[in-house]
Amino acid sequence: MVFADRIKSLPPYLFAEIDRKIAKKKEEGADIIDLGVGDPDIPTPEHIISACCEAAKKPENHRYPSYVGMPSFRGAVAERYKRDYGLDLDPNGEVITLLGSKEGIYHTHFALVNPGDVVLYSSPGYPVPPTATMFAGGVPHPMPLLKENNFLPDLEAIPKDKAKAAKIMWINYPNNPTAAVADARFYKEVVDFASENDIIVCSDEAYSAISYDSKHPTFLEVDGAMDVGIAFDSLSKTYNMTGWRIGYAAGKSEIISALGKVKTNVDSGASQIIQEAGITALNGPQDAVKENIKIYKERRDALVDGLNSIDLACQKPKATFYIWLEVPGGDSMAFASKLLDSAGVVCTPGLGFGEHGEGFVRFALTKSVERIKEAVERIEKVL
Repeated sequence: MVFADRIKSLPPYLFAEIDRKIAKKKEEGADIIDLGVGDPDIPTPEHIISACCEAAKKPENHRYPSYVGMPSFRGAVAERYKRDYGLDLDPNGEVITLLGSKEGIYHTHFALVNPGDVVLYSSPGYPVPPTATMFAGGVPHPMPLLKENNFLPDLEAIPKDKAKAAKIMWINYPNNPTAAVADARFYKEVVDFASENDIIVCSDEAYSAISYDSKHPTFLEVDGAMDVGIAFDSLSKTYNMTGWRIGYAAGKSEIISALGKVKTNVDSGASQIIQEAGITALNGPQDAVKENIKIYKERRDALVDGLNSIDLACQKPKATFYIWLEVPGGDSMAFASKLLDSAGVVCTPGLGFGEHGEGFVRFALTKSVERIKEAVERIEKVL
């Protein structure tokens, strides 16, 4: 059987590989503390579940949904941007519903990228943009996120020929995997760079609500951002709804429309049952979000303090539920393998997020404080 060249050239998806290794260790009887994949262990809030159950009873929700999403869901997204950022978005042209932000991120390349177009993406970063770029026939070009630059891309270091040939620039703050944050000044630099080089900016903001010290800005609130790009967000991490597959994109109407045309041809829209639950999440009480942040902060402190106590130096991030640790010796795969094989602790090697992730590993704060402290004790014994 001969597969398409794009499949044959595709590297194994990192988290699938990790899952296989974990499964093998569990078959061997190992007690695994999994701090690898960023999948919240906290349940979806009960009022959202109740809204879903009620929505499932409505016959109108048993039929095909709109390709671009229910007006009421898009309205709830617009209300969220008004409430949190003071932005006035048109829910009928500047917002689209997604089957989780991952789907929208992937399909955006088929709306915007022609064969040979350059796509600028973060390294280390979410693996979907460079993969989708290759699938669309584009040329992915990494923007290194380096420790000495606070894990922000150096826009001046982008080769001029790549900048002029670029169709899209992907940014992601609060950042996965580094947990870095951005400010309005950086976003303004991105807007100016994009305007100068005729680049569309796509801002992945899936961790927008998980901020410990102060609210993180959205790219869209900076002057000129709505003229050059869109932002993606998701209910997955904010409301512990990773399995529900519901998200959205917002921003420049022409880009939103192009993405909608792709979706019209490749999917049938998000379930209205899930969208109604999403409306409840966005418009309802936000106490659960605040409680999530409190829980993650306790876990963050336990892990960072624990790692520092055993001479694995790292700082407390201001956002996300990740810890980005620089590893002794600089070999992320070797370090992660040692922790799994000898300590039964899972972390994600930075190399899996791109070549500039080498030398680091990512821990996800998706276990209890007690299990995190146990993980630190195990790590100390094998180092």
